[in-house]
Amino acid sequence: MPDIYIASKKNKNKKKPSSKKTVDRLVNSLAKIGVKPSANPLGAFIALPKKVSFENQEKKEKIVLLLRRHWSTNIFWCFLTVLMILAPFILIVFPLLSFLPSRFYLIAVIMWYLLTLGITFEKFLSWFFNVFIITDEKVIDVDFFSLVYQEVSQAKIDKIQDVTYKSGGLLRAVFNYGDVFIQTAGKTQQIEFESVPHPAKVVKVLNKLMLQEEQEKAEGRIR
Repeated sequence: MPDIYIASKKNKNKKKPSSKKTVDRLVNSLAKIGVKPSANPLGAFIALPKKVSFENQEKKEKIVLLLRRHWSTNIFWCFLTVLMILAPFILIVFPLLSFLPSRFYLIAVIMWYLLTLGITFEKFLSWFFNVFIITDEKVIDVDFFSLVYQEVSQAKIDKIQDVTYKSGGLLRAVFNYGDVFIQTAGKTQQIEFESVPHPAKVVKVLNKLMLQEEQEKAEGRIR
């Protein structure tokens, strides 16, 4: 019992790494597996993003990866938006609404473009705010359904039991994206990152963080 007390006391006296040292260590760890920091706020694979935070983020917790669905998953609704924008011009060639008075036709066109804008904006927000976050402490899946409702699933790094990924199909193979499955021992038994870019690199990052977490446990440096 005395030995345990002395060991825990020494652990308490150990200095925690500074914020700069933590970031430098993360940069070096990511560089070893071919991941470089990114500053593109509209990216789908952002390493060590700056000026990004989330609810309930701990003071010294660092975001390692911010992920979104690959941009190619937006092709369908982008194509639909283009068709909706061109639709009024098609009606000029094929005057299906010629029976309407000109002022009513103008109102109909304005309403149509407002509908187009609303659908496009909703689809963009859904893509932009549906994010998958990996920090040096946990993994987080944010499912954004509307401006007033979202669902958040998360698990500590030390609760992760297994990480696998699946990337099948021609489109996924060409653009290198897939699904990452994270099996945990927590309340949320499985967290899924859907259609994220570079799934193999995501798995490598998670394995690296899991290894670091085990080392911190062995050295008594758990934060």
